[in-house]
Amino acid sequence: MGFSRHEDKRLITGGGKFSADWNLPGQLHAYMVRSLHAHAKVLSVDTTAALAMEGVVAVLTAADVTAARMTTMPSGPDLKGIDDVGINKGPMPILAIDRVRFVGQPIAMVIGESANLARDASEQVHVTYEELPVAASVASALAEDAPQLHPNVPGNVSLQFESGDAAATAAAFASAAKTTSLTIKSQRLYGAPLEPRALVVDHDRARGVTVVRTPTQGMLGMRASLAALTGLGVDDLEIVAQDVGGSFGLRGGPAPEHALLVLAARRFGKPIKWVSNRSELFTAELHGRALTLKGEIALDAENRITAIRFEDTVDLGAYNCYFGGFIGTNNLAVTMGGAYRVPALYMTSNLVLTNQSPVSAYRGAGRPDIAFAIERLVEHAASEFDFDPVEFRKLNFVPADAFPYTTANGTVYDCGDFHTVLDKALTLADYKNFSIRRKQSEANGKLRGIGIGYYVEKSGAGGAPKDEVSCRFNADGTLTLFAVSGPSGQGHETAYAQIVGEGLGIKPSLINYVAGDPGRALVGNGTGGSRSLYGTGSAFKNLVQEIIKKAQPLAAQALHVEPGDVVFAGGRFLGRNGAKGIDLMELAERQAQLHDAAEDHPINCSAETVTGANFPNGCHIAEVEIDRDTGDTEVVKYSAVDELGNVLSPVLVRGQVHGGVVQGIGQALLEEMIYDDTGQLLSGSFMDYAMPRAGALINVQSDTHSVPTELNELGSKGVGESGCSGSLPCVSNAMMSALRSGGFGPMDMPYSPHRVWQHLQK
Repeated sequence: MGFSRHEDKRLITGGGKFSADWNLPGQLHAYMVRSLHAHAKVLSVDTTAALAMEGVVAVLTAADVTAARMTTMPSGPDLKGIDDVGINKGPMPILAIDRVRFVGQPIAMVIGESANLARDASEQVHVTYEELPVAASVASALAEDAPQLHPNVPGNVSLQFESGDAAATAAAFASAAKTTSLTIKSQRLYGAPLEPRALVVDHDRARGVTVVRTPTQGMLGMRASLAALTGLGVDDLEIVAQDVGGSFGLRGGPAPEHALLVLAARRFGKPIKWVSNRSELFTAELHGRALTLKGEIALDAENRITAIRFEDTVDLGAYNCYFGGFIGTNNLAVTMGGAYRVPALYMTSNLVLTNQSPVSAYRGAGRPDIAFAIERLVEHAASEFDFDPVEFRKLNFVPADAFPYTTANGTVYDCGDFHTVLDKALTLADYKNFSIRRKQSEANGKLRGIGIGYYVEKSGAGGAPKDEVSCRFNADGTLTLFAVSGPSGQGHETAYAQIVGEGLGIKPSLINYVAGDPGRALVGNGTGGSRSLYGTGSAFKNLVQEIIKKAQPLAAQALHVEPGDVVFAGGRFLGRNGAKGIDLMELAERQAQLHDAAEDHPINCSAETVTGANFPNGCHIAEVEIDRDTGDTEVVKYSAVDELGNVLSPVLVRGQVHGGVVQGIGQALLEEMIYDDTGQLLSGSFMDYAMPRAGALINVQSDTHSVPTELNELGSKGVGESGCSGSLPCVSNAMMSALRSGGFGPMDMPYSPHRVWQHLQK
């Protein structure tokens, strides 16, 4: 019997409702005017010709934003760096005021009676520029003659960050028996969610509330950020998102278009709709990764790791936006020792502003990058010093009896069993017989390599003080669950129904999940950092007990016994004295008949939980074949064992792992945002930016190993980013293994056919 998610029938049969599917009576349409230059003064924005076109309602510019007293885009936390020096931020304006700093930066919004009219009118908005020197890369931004991109960010360095003990690490390197170093690049990426960004905003004058229909990862985070951006109160805004077609960190907070449509809807008293096109999103949507990490590793005479240090360079793009700075500092440093017992750790990060699109969260948000850097460094050391890569890892793993383990820079891993996970992965991958498969590939004229990647990542702690959930029993015999965690493909409706259904002994098919119901004042975290299941899910586990507690006296009344004489088992209340029992849902239906409104049902209740971060980990092993003649690379075998604590749904876990693996393989083999020296994006469409296609989907052998965490009620750990964190290092190590077998040196991602072919010609 096949597995079907609750969401599947609706989505597969076209019953989903995404933001662009909303159409309201009398709605107007918007189109953005964006910068053609990477760096220029904006001398004037002439809207005369556009406004003269019949059906054009308005053209919003920076003057309108200023008049509305709106602020700048969120620019991330106030970080501290070396010598306690604070971060210098270059915040991004909603619309460019006197200067543009990247191609695609929004300058104006045209509002018309149709989408085509607004687009045509945008071509009649004449912007006069004075071009300025461009810092199109980190190297050019740090050069002595580099243009100053922000007056308050000297040398274009927003922050110099450090983590760990510099002196202890230096001492370990000074006394080391062996040392080696490696620089890796995690290239700039575009998130490319399946659903392009779209907005439909309507101001409800009767209620005094502006309703924003938008893709989002969580209603509360989106609403709070949009309120801060526009100067409105959170109660003045309502966020609606029924279905969301992917997010990967991009849909966590508002973009400039959100603020502009709120402004326009309130000013003109009509709904406003904006639907992006793919081309503009390549520059207009925040990018991911864009990191370079130089790692060094020190070993003692017994080949134990005594120290690791990193010198990182982080390309923030043109502005500090959202989590770009946090990713390049905290998210890299927090697990910089990986799965290894390392006495001394030290990291520095230079956060640099350039004339490229701003960077923020992208699936994993720094976690896959540091896992990639650590595992490439470990594999590089094993290769250079002729160690067995498996035994070298096992020698240096944090042993199972050492947990909870505090790393040298203060991170506490609560639990783990790295040796067992590695052994299970080696068995799954048939690692011992790799040499046979390599000989078969060589006979076919191909290079074959195998690579191990062991990741440890910190899941999201969340920004809300707690996760609250609630429920409503309906007259039709169903149960509706409420929380604020917005799904974007993860299967929330299925997972939460399973938790409550199993706890109450009722069919999950009778349970529905609604994310971010505006009518419910719930507190909670959105989807992010792989925390949705163990955060919101733990609250739902607590809700089960609250439901039983509220229903028990009603069941006793129905059974004509005392409440203390009632027990609950398998979805049914039973009397201790042998009295006839009653099903929970039968009891709920009886109570529904006694109340006019579902909201008044006496078993309706709420629950909450407080959960912090935990540390999912795992071992992924990839095998690749490289065609010597074309440079084409194929991942021919992939095995993954993830340690995720208690696994509630193996099928959903497998789907999450597979998706993350393919996304990581996309970065490893295909994807890269490429700018030229003038700051123009050369990979600005899917004709130039290669994505994994259906034919690239591989048979991922997936398994799990459970070491339950005590940090939440479910004992579960995050899974959403594990596929990326495991695939980047193992595919890269497999590539290096294959190249070494042919006598070739290492290379950086992406391992596209042309780049690999060029490398082989050297």
